[in-house]
Amino acid sequence: MSQFTWLIAFIAFLGVELITIGLASIWFALGSLVALAACMLGANMWVQLILFVVVSAASMLLVRPFALRFVNKDVEKTNVEAVTGKTGKVTETINNIEGTGTVFIDGLEWTARTEDDSETIEKDTIVRVVRIEGVKAIVSSEK
Repeated sequence: MSQFTWLIAFIAFLGVELITIGLASIWFALGSLVALAACMLGANMWVQLILFVVVSAASMLLVRPFALRFVNKDVEKTNVEAVTGKTGKVTETINNIEGTGTVFIDGLEWTARTEDDSETIEKDTIVRVVRIEGVKAIVSSEK
């Protein structure tokens, strides 16, 4: 492969990484940089490809776990994760069979369903969020 090809690959992978900022393609940028160096030193195409694959895979497997600790160290919980385990007040009777029910949790109203399809939870009851499924809060009676 030509030096130009590896240079374009390096720039493309680096560009994707700069856009995503999530350690998505930096490993391939490093692999293409090593393959570019090998190309400049006169290595044949197979050596370049093998170096690209080996360096990309090795850097992803060895460096990624450590890098993720620094990149994602301040990740905040999403709304879904933050709601699980909280209590709320039923604003519309929850009945899975009829497909009705809403609950007010931390200033937001969620569509709600019970864990047990046979259970009905009346309006103004305090419930605990067991989990979130899609856009629905799965709740249980607070006893």
